[in-house]
Amino acid sequence: MNILVTGGAGFIGSHVVDAYVADGHNVVIVDDLSSGVKENLNPRAKFYQLDIRGQEIQQIFQRHSFDVVNHLAAQMDVRRSVADPMFDAGVNVIGGLNIFESARQSGVKKIIFSSTGGAIYGEQDYFPADEEHPVRPLSPYGITKLVTEKYLFYYKEVHGVEHVVLRYANVYGPRQNPHGEAGVVAIFAKKMIQGEQPIINGDGKQTRDYTYVGDVVRANVLALKYPGSNVFNIGTGIETDVTQLFRILRGSLNPTCPEEHGPAKMGEQLRSVISSARIQRELGWSPSISLPDGLKMTAEFFKKKFA
Repeated sequence: MNILVTGGAGFIGSHVVDAYVADGHNVVIVDDLSSGVKENLNPRAKFYQLDIRGQEIQQIFQRHSFDVVNHLAAQMDVRRSVADPMFDAGVNVIGGLNIFESARQSGVKKIIFSSTGGAIYGEQDYFPADEEHPVRPLSPYGITKLVTEKYLFYYKEVHGVEHVVLRYANVYGPRQNPHGEAGVVAIFAKKMIQGEQPIINGDGKQTRDYTYVGDVVRANVLALKYPGSNVFNIGTGIETDVTQLFRILRGSLNPTCPEEHGPAKMGEQLRSVISSARIQRELGWSPSISLPDGLKMTAEFFKKKFA
């Protein structure tokens, strides 16, 4: 297949590109390198450094005959979305529409979209949340992901463009960016390795569904073969609180690191965990990497990078 991967120099996107290339697909990457990095780029993929909001995107679609678009490029920092919701909407909604319109005009038949299972449901009514759970996002980031999903429904119903929406839990693993507010695993790992003090927000009892990037990549590979349109949660169904996460990482990286707590973050979601029963039924996907094993592999990556 000829596949366009937006955000293919980023954390998740670069791993997806690697898997597609390994399977023999022809891959084109579009990334503006605002958060992605050149060292993540697969040398066997064609790379364009472009903003997904720009007119040049249409030229990329005209130049290549894509069978599938995998759209991962996004403004993905929840706190930045709160601070600057117009920027968030510009990248995630307008940028997404630019990709989808270009795809429609050039005859693309399938779009795979990276959405969020962590932010789209809001404070949950039941645990774990399945895809039928009410969607009540509490951040502009979650809202823009939901809006983009609705646009994909429109493109399916009106223009016949199929879509697979993957709602990720909290993804972690090698190549995660440790320099922002997002990605607690990468942030803690870097600080522990460099002898700095990680700070746990509040009492550390807020839970998340931590899912290893390799498992997320397998879902993106399986999505290529899905014959119709659907929305799938991608998570483990297991809650882990931040203090537990800190202690597991500390055991691998810096056993003497003190456990320090800071002020709670205003508006931080207390519990988030999602069910992946639907994709297990439909595509046979289930998580294969346990949290201790995934954190060990992640720790080894960051040791090599920052030690």
